Amino acid sequence: MSIPNEALQKLVQEIETQAILAQREINVVKSNIAVKQRDVRLLELTSTELKSLPKETKVYEGVGKMFLAQPGKSVSERLSKQTTDLKGDITNLNKKLHYLETTHKNSRTHIDQILQSGGRS
Repeated sequence: MSIPNEALQKLVQEIETQAILAQREINVVKSNIAVKQRDVRLLELTSTELKSLPKETKVYEGVGKMFLAQPGKSVSERLSKQTTDLKGDITNLNKKLHYLETTHKNSRTHIDQILQSGGRS
């Protein structure tokens, strides 16, 4: 039994569209991971610098165009929470990346199978 040429073309086109969308999403996810990893490094560096300061050092946090005095402990806690949240986001993005890469690979495999079989089932 063979698949009509029109149906075969339509099927290949749908799979190709799916592969292209997956590739675009892969690029977006990779850039999001890079941004979040950069933010984590920045937060960890800030936290390390803050821990190296004496306890009585005044800490100021930028809010818009002004700075507010904050207790060092609350700033450290906020930095730690943000770092944990970003690491969780990176883990989720890595899972999504794996799924998208699998989808892209499977789409390419299906296209190759269809082209190799020439529409025969």
